Amino acid sequence: MKSKIGNRREFLKTMGAACSALALPGCANLVLGEKSAAKRKPNVVLILVDDMGWTDLGCFGSSYYETPNVDKLATGGMKFTNGYAACAVCSPTRAAVLTGRYPTRHGITDWIRGSETKVNPVGYDKAKNRKLMTPKNHFFMELKEVTIAEILKEAGYATCHVGKWHLGGTSFYPESQGFDYNIGGSHWGHPHKGFFDPYQIHTLEDRKAGEYLTDREGDEAVKFIREHKEQPFFLYMAHYAVHSPIQAKKETIEKYQNKPVTNQKYPKYAAMVESVDDAAGKIMGAIDELGLTENTLVIFTSDNGGATHFPATDNAPLRKGKGFPYEGGIREPFIVCWPGVVKPGTVCDEPVCSIDLLPTICSAAGLAVPADREIDGLDMMPLLKQSGTLDRDSLYWHFPHYWWGTNVKPYSVIRQGDWKLIRHYEDNRLELYNLREDISEKNDLAAKMPKKVKQLDAKLTAWLKETGGKLPKLNPDFIER
Repeated sequence: MKSKIGNRREFLKTMGAACSALALPGCANLVLGEKSAAKRKPNVVLILVDDMGWTDLGCFGSSYYETPNVDKLATGGMKFTNGYAACAVCSPTRAAVLTGRYPTRHGITDWIRGSETKVNPVGYDKAKNRKLMTPKNHFFMELKEVTIAEILKEAGYATCHVGKWHLGGTSFYPESQGFDYNIGGSHWGHPHKGFFDPYQIHTLEDRKAGEYLTDREGDEAVKFIREHKEQPFFLYMAHYAVHSPIQAKKETIEKYQNKPVTNQKYPKYAAMVESVDDAAGKIMGAIDELGLTENTLVIFTSDNGGATHFPATDNAPLRKGKGFPYEGGIREPFIVCWPGVVKPGTVCDEPVCSIDLLPTICSAAGLAVPADREIDGLDMMPLLKQSGTLDRDSLYWHFPHYWWGTNVKPYSVIRQGDWKLIRHYEDNRLELYNLREDISEKNDLAAKMPKKVKQLDAKLTAWLKETGGKLPKLNPDFIER
């Protein structure tokens, strides 16, 4: 049963007291891996790549992109073949990662366009060329949300955000959400001046003309690790890559120009992927050099599917990509490595999601999740330790918007077991797929299985009501053309 805590700050103070209790012999069973309670709490490194597709890594099937460092993480830990982002676009997933809550709860259901606005909007957006009015999206993640960084900081961790933030203007930057350091995070969703110094990112000083941003992010991450090696740390390495603009280092591009192509064939994008891998190699190299490997939990994933609406990547065998309700838009590379806890070279097919990261990290640190709010994610430790499964019936997605520059229209999704139902709001169309038999979502079974459609649609409706999902409405000013 959940106890109610008066407010966010009281909760964090309570967690700090609980953390102190871990030093007592009677609390030894709270520390994972059967280690002594006196042992330092585990470091946590969370690498979140922007727009990386499910097959953009060698360990997830690519023979074109070269990712030896991330592949090594997979062979040293557990690879999840059914790992999901909480949304098919960036900001909603980023908030879900940090809070463990579905976008319908934290209110960010589309990518954030606001900057300095300090009041989140209400009501609906409408345009005469759109059949539906859509709920206004939040301009920032509310400060009342409790983040991984806040929980860990109160428990004695040094906390650092590097890279893309995209969760609001200056009043809502990482330092307002539990991070001691904010290196490069702002309201921007991409480096608007490009990936080469001078970046003109006001939270990241320019250093050397022509320097590549992903390399700089890796250097800053290593610097943080070295400076805080004597205390537990949380590094949130949130790359701007591989988001547009598609820009990469010349010498790396040339390497891929001379390489046989597959369905993945764009050298600039391939070079961006390699630079992300290089940064992961820098981070893991520093951790290994400092003797911290066995006490460091490393998580690697992406915020949404690979972009396919312009020349970037190809998510085959998955259908479509970023923004879409199909697997190419929401299924992600998902790797967890923790020597001594996670058996090397293991593969898990059970569905997991961005929302699961907060409870899993809290569990790893011996801390409780916030008790004064609904946390939708589940602790993945039974999967990581191969001691059990997750007590979860279904996963859900809700995107009640039109998406800029594409033909994406408002939708909601439920996945229950192997079954996936997509609800389209413009025409009330329902699609049904069996993902085990049809990972490419080519065979719509809705007409053949009306009972299954009805069952899943009812569950989706109930979930939207329970989590406060805002639905689109008919637009009275719509003019059909």
